Amino acid sequence: MSFFNVEIPIFTPKKSAFEIAEMPGLWRVHWQINDRVIYSSFYTRHDQACLLWGTISALVFVMAQFFPWNWMTQTLIATALTLVGVVGTVGLTWRFALVERLSWVLGSWILLMLSGAIVTYQGIFGSWAWILPQICPIWLSLSGIGYLMTGFGMRSRLFLLLSLVHLAAIVILPYFPAWKPFITGLVISGSAFLIAEFQWDANGVCSYPIQTVEHQSQFAIHQDFTSKNPKSENTKLEPSLTKRLA
Repeated sequence: MSFFNVEIPIFTPKKSAFEIAEMPGLWRVHWQINDRVIYSSFYTRHDQACLLWGTISALVFVMAQFFPWNWMTQTLIATALTLVGVVGTVGLTWRFALVERLSWVLGSWILLMLSGAIVTYQGIFGSWAWILPQICPIWLSLSGIGYLMTGFGMRSRLFLLLSLVHLAAIVILPYFPAWKPFITGLVISGSAFLIAEFQWDANGVCSYPIQTVEHQSQFAIHQDFTSKNPKSENTKLEPSLTKRLA
């Protein structure tokens, strides 16, 4: 048995909100108008943590690129958002990390993110002014290290690929000095959103329990019934519907 399962694609689109079996904290998102499906997907707690970090990263680096606020104000906001991300990630993924024996991966990410926040804070408020020009490469390096460890911990080629993407971003930053925060935010947040939106390879780790054929058939029958009975209580022809299973 190889370390990486090369028979599985590195990442593939999620097929449907109802493809996955129920699990604690699962979000199902299904938008449909009449019998036309607009968008259908699902988000596990791991996906939700990635959405959280993707949003936080986008906010922090877009703020640094486009907002005319002073660095002290931005650093305080970024530090607060980082702490929110750390707490949220622990709450969402701690159970998964314990079950899959990946608590060391979660702990490493927490240490990396807190280290980045401390270095950034010290660069603005402390005596580490020399580090300010390197803030973007530092954050890309920390995220790249995190993906490298996650790739080996989860035996996933996607995470190793994302680690290389972060390294490549560090290399190209000097060629676009005016856009360093934007490029950094694009790479970090884009990577997190990609993980959340797609199914990815993992050799025996984090494999989603797919619905049985019986359950899928029952859902297909339900969809057929509701499309033929638009006035039924179970299907109100709304432009969007979000279903969350706690």
